[in-house]
Amino acid sequence: MKLNCVVVDDSTIHRITIAKLVNEHPDLTLVGDFSNASETRNCILNKNVDLLFLDIEMPVQSGFDLLDGLKVRPQIIFVSSKSDYALKAFDYAAIDYLHKPITKDRFYKAVQKAIEVSQRKKESADDDGDFIFIKSNLKNFKIFISKIKWIEAFGDYIKLNTEDETHLVLSTMKSFENELPSEKFLRVHKSFIINIDKVDRFNSKFAEIGNTKIPLSRNKKEDLAKALNKS
Repeated sequence: MKLNCVVVDDSTIHRITIAKLVNEHPDLTLVGDFSNASETRNCILNKNVDLLFLDIEMPVQSGFDLLDGLKVRPQIIFVSSKSDYALKAFDYAAIDYLHKPITKDRFYKAVQKAIEVSQRKKESADDDGDFIFIKSNLKNFKIFISKIKWIEAFGDYIKLNTEDETHLVLSTMKSFENELPSEKFLRVHKSFIINIDKVDRFNSKFAEIGNTKIPLSRNKKEDLAKALNKS
């Protein structure tokens, strides 16, 4: 199993050092190295990234700021010259926390943890599948995509309705829609995105998920019927 990796550090020397370690590891593939959060975010949105080696203290946006702006996160190994952030790092479900300067042995141990996590996820029959991280009420939550029922617009926020709970997330509908698998989710109205697998019945005006009726925009009935036939 090879993991696609991205290295993020505003220090050129440290970035080159970590990228070299990635390139030398037989189970890692370097898909990008960046000095800032903006370029990194674009890469994660457009490429398949499994593992992120992430510096914390960077100009404009910190490593934590970068993660807060992502709906879907790869595995994270934080890299820092300070130990002050270690406790907070694990609030972001970090695989490991590497202290600069990094030794090859310590790097390989961290990578092995990431590989084992990926293998367990792939092999576990009870795994709930893909997940996203959201920030709601100043806390980070891991949400399994299969458990999302529908998403609705809520002013400057979106309201995420799952099988177990609801969350308010600061995001636009379009931005959140882009983070969801298009084969499973459909924008049926300007204010609603639904999980196709959760639809119990529908007509020309509404899709029903449990006891909730979700309005369908004009011509969305056909799109929903086609999506259901493919699922």
